[in-house]
Amino acid sequence: MYLSKFKAGLIWIVLYSCFIYQSNAQQQYQLDSPDKDLKINIEISDSIYYSVYAQGELLLSNNTLSLQLKNEVLGVKPKIKKVKNTSGTEERSPIVPLKFSNIKKDFKAIEIEFKGNYSIEFKAYNEGIAYRFKLGKKGSLEVIQENFDIVFPAEYTLHLQQTPSFKTSYEYPYTHLKSSDFTAEESMSVLPVLIETAGNHKILISESDLLNYPAMFVKGTGNGLKSVFPKNPIDFEDEGDRSMKILKRADYIAKIDGNRTLPWRYFVISDKDTEILENTMSANLATPNVLKDVEWIKPGQVSWEWWNGASPYNVDFVAGFNEETYKYFIDFASEFGIPYIIMDEGWAASTTDPYTPNPDIDLFELIEYGKKRNVKIVLWLTWLTVEHHFDLFEKFAEWGIAGIKIDFMDRSDQWMVHFYERVAKEAAKHELFVDFHGSFKPAGLEYKYPNILSYEGVLGMEQMGRATPDNSLFLPFMRNAVGAMDYTPGAMISMQPEFYYSRRPNSAAIGTRAQQMAFFVIFESGLQMLADNPTNYFKNEECTQFITDVPVTWDQTIALEAEVGQYAIVAKRKGKQWYLGGIANSKEDERTFKIKLDFLPEGETLQLTSFEDGVNAKRQAMDYVKRTKTVKKDDVLEITIVKNGGWAAKIE
Repeated sequence: MYLSKFKAGLIWIVLYSCFIYQSNAQQQYQLDSPDKDLKINIEISDSIYYSVYAQGELLLSNNTLSLQLKNEVLGVKPKIKKVKNTSGTEERSPIVPLKFSNIKKDFKAIEIEFKGNYSIEFKAYNEGIAYRFKLGKKGSLEVIQENFDIVFPAEYTLHLQQTPSFKTSYEYPYTHLKSSDFTAEESMSVLPVLIETAGNHKILISESDLLNYPAMFVKGTGNGLKSVFPKNPIDFEDEGDRSMKILKRADYIAKIDGNRTLPWRYFVISDKDTEILENTMSANLATPNVLKDVEWIKPGQVSWEWWNGASPYNVDFVAGFNEETYKYFIDFASEFGIPYIIMDEGWAASTTDPYTPNPDIDLFELIEYGKKRNVKIVLWLTWLTVEHHFDLFEKFAEWGIAGIKIDFMDRSDQWMVHFYERVAKEAAKHELFVDFHGSFKPAGLEYKYPNILSYEGVLGMEQMGRATPDNSLFLPFMRNAVGAMDYTPGAMISMQPEFYYSRRPNSAAIGTRAQQMAFFVIFESGLQMLADNPTNYFKNEECTQFITDVPVTWDQTIALEAEVGQYAIVAKRKGKQWYLGGIANSKEDERTFKIKLDFLPEGETLQLTSFEDGVNAKRQAMDYVKRTKTVKKDDVLEITIVKNGGWAAKIE
């Protein structure tokens, strides 16, 4: 009898153990990328945990996510209602294609619905993973905090753009430090963040589908990262002509409709740096185009007077911010097929009145002058003036203006993020495109409203000596990897850093002439500025002809060689023409690369025209050489790039 009781007890223990195991197993889920290289392990217990693997290597361990609302916390002690798995192929054709005119991506997804009317959706592509909250609640909600907490299983290297404040134009240089050193309470970083793991993988973190919600910042925890957000302003007043003083902030980061999705948090993951340059995660996850008519949206290049101080020379008029100078800019743009010129600060009599042009400049004469030469005008404005005069979009359309450059937002709280969308929507109504300066990084709105052609949000060339190649070499892997970037390239006066001096009217850039030319191939922007003086472009006609031939939208992008922050070489196709660009930092006197041309069509002999660093470019950065040769598909091209140098080519 004792043995029978023992057996019965043993059976009960085994059955109970099986029940516990099955119960726990039901709370664990695995999501693989279509090629099975990436894996997310999700565990639902007291919180929502997820770990990320790449090729079997643990990259992020026991990360947590939750959403703190005014009266409850979603993601703490969650109770599962149901789980839905999906897979398929997403196909998109961006109106303004910066990398590919057709994006076709396989995906797998899991949506876990919880009691309390919310769910978490995880998505896995071959190039990365993402998740977001989906809310199904009634009425409005106050979001106190969204918790994005990731944990590193080992010491990692972080590439960050740190900022001391939520008031930022995203123009700080990158810093590079060990994860254990990113711990100071006052230290935080904007997105995107690039992580080098202890192994061979890189992780690029950013967000997409950011709509009526604040942008995310991150702080270090010593062994990971956590999210921080600006509180929403609820009381403010004008502070000068281009800013608002925030008098009071709410205790929440966002007040939202209870029935909506939140932004995607995404991770581009790869052991090949080239794949970061080709990623399309922001586009994959963004709300698609909502505009019915998009035929009027014309991406292109634009000539710009601010960087060079409106200072043409060898001309028969007094140069400056005046009508004769702007006509000269229009003539230059017309000759080289540039569709736009920008009239920056000074075109209006006052920065606060967008309806009264500067009396020394006949704006309407310039509009007509440009119209006869197929050149349209873009006008600069402070965001505060736009906010106070939202009917200016209709007025500018009546005038014949093509687009507006809006500046000095310098914030990314919920109110300001929504301002971007209000601007894009109203501008589209009147067939105006938008270029956001003094902005945060792109986060998907440009796909919903493709009349947003570019964002600044970068330490670009307008910063003169602060725009070093050593910093700019991180841009293709970070800032430009998440969306359009208005870097404003095109300097014709180039210097190596040890000789650098720049002052208007002789504005100059650090790096070689060939690097400046390569920027037009590598850097992506639906509105690509030519920053220099038209006189300098006329004096360097063969370089200018190449630059102005380079498209701003592309059908195909192939990253050929890349190492984060060191060098990048890409090939891009528009129709049947290929353009190649290569750039390098200062760390080596020169680098030689062997590039396979196996992306070219079979059986065709084509002509390659290249602009290369000259024999003296290491010292005299304006030294370049132009070469022409025939190439075919099975050729291997050998190219040399000097320190802070570049290489640019066209194949036709």
